[in-house]
Amino acid sequence: MFPRYVAFGALYALAGVALGAFGAHGLEAHVEPDRLEIFETGVRYQMYHAIGLILLAFAASKLGDRRPLRLAGRLMQAGIWIFSGSLYVLVLSGVTWLGAITPIGGVCFIAAWGIAAWSAWRARGEG
Repeated sequence: MFPRYVAFGALYALAGVALGAFGAHGLEAHVEPDRLEIFETGVRYQMYHAIGLILLAFAASKLGDRRPLRLAGRLMQAGIWIFSGSLYVLVLSGVTWLGAITPIGGVCFIAAWGIAAWSAWRARGEG
């Protein structure tokens, strides 16, 4: 198991709850509804991938070769920072060009889940 990934996942989830509360209670009166929806998308994907990190940590104890899972975890973290982070900054600052880098974070998420699936598929014959 990767204890750090459990810790990182829990910290990203903690931050996601705090950011979600901030969005619901602190931003509601200050940003347009469409921008609030963008912020909520960032929070939602951060929470999905916080839980994903925790799942990767537990999967590592069952799937043998953990190097690919380590890479998947790093990609999930990069995705949180790039995807969710760019959406947060976009909403809070109004700098719209940040929307152009958001898909890079999405690609990180897709790659992370693909690597996790590949690792599980490859290990299916071992367990």
